[in-house]
Amino acid sequence: ERCDVVDGQPECVQETFSTCWLAGGPHYRSFDGKTFDFMGTCTYTLTTICNPDPTLPAFSVEVKKEEKENSKVSSIGSITIHVDNVTVTVVRSENGIVRVNNHRSHLPISLSHGKLRIHQKGKSMLIQSNFNLKVLYNWDDHVVIKLPATLSGKVCGLCGN
Repeated sequence: ERCDVVDGQPECVQETFSTCWLAGGPHYRSFDGKTFDFMGTCTYTLTTICNPDPTLPAFSVEVKKEEKENSKVSSIGSITIHVDNVTVTVVRSENGIVRVNNHRSHLPISLSHGKLRIHQKGKSMLIQSNFNLKVLYNWDDHVVIKLPATLSGKVCGLCGN
């Protein structure tokens, strides 16, 4: 829920999210519920705004896929999030650490005057933006991206709808 003013009165408004995930390297589920496998070994855009629009937040989430040793399956090498002229890269197995504009930082962190917050949640890292982008990554092979439903149909990438 979030607080909002409805008919001049403060009210709690239910907030809905669309979820995309990437698991075990090749398995994806897009925001609109389609599941597929994709083995590529490059850097791929998971989600970004399709058409630049000053009323929408400018952001992107990318995954760098690498060939897993002794396997035909690709694995996650790193996740990179661009928001508000800040680049956050989370590298596989660098638990408790993120790279902010190429500088290694320990969690928790608040960036851009609180517009971007990063902290550890269990064995995962959680990035939250002021427009409710949430990226959860376990420093291994599982990524979950949540976007407010208001961005539905406006995003592109492997998670796109």
